[in-house]
Amino acid sequence: MVLSPVRQLLVSLQLADSAFPSGFYTMSHSLEGFSQAKLVSRRDIQDVLSDLLVHSVGPGDATALALAHRAAERGNWALVQDVDKRLFASKLNAEMRKASVRSGHQVTQIALEAIGGDQLERYSQMITARTTPGCQPIASAVANAAAGVATEHAVASDLFAFSTSFVGAALRLRLTDHRHAQVVLNAVGPVIERAAADAVARDIDDLGGCVPLSDIMSAQHERAEARLFAT
Repeated sequence: MVLSPVRQLLVSLQLADSAFPSGFYTMSHSLEGFSQAKLVSRRDIQDVLSDLLVHSVGPGDATALALAHRAAERGNWALVQDVDKRLFASKLNAEMRKASVRSGHQVTQIALEAIGGDQLERYSQMITARTTPGCQPIASAVANAAAGVATEHAVASDLFAFSTSFVGAALRLRLTDHRHAQVVLNAVGPVIERAAADAVARDIDDLGGCVPLSDIMSAQHERAEARLFAT
């Protein structure tokens, strides 16, 4: 499937849109854990998001997306599978692994129906056969590759989708308001740009982030008596 540059942009925007039913709305990306521990306030939202982009999502999800995107473009499905499994294994907390897979399966199903193409069909078959976990970044990579979206654009779009989801969680947790949320999204633009460039440049041996405090908050969140979010 060959789309015009404008159509490619539209597909990338559609996949990153907060209205796309990817399941991101069920995730706080450890923010609810921080909130429950009273370790975060309005003034901390931008810093926490930036840290996650640079040290967690960038080296982990975004790097996996870049690797899988290029592999899908070349039809190297063994590498797509390898990246998918490594990303799944790199997520230390059970709820993070479950959420990524649940979202990835949903993205694959919807993208297959909305976008179509042999690449999405092949990846969907791999998930059904349980030969690959089906993590969200890999599903996004295959969907963007199927539409002809460039690797750098696909990575940046997915990082922005994560950021939108994060500030959306902050809104629902009443840690910020709509105006401040937009200020934060604009302010992390350079961070997203840097994280995307670094992700595209990494190889598979460098896949994986390191965010101990976020992992601890997620682990505590798994056992919380009351939870608004799945993660």
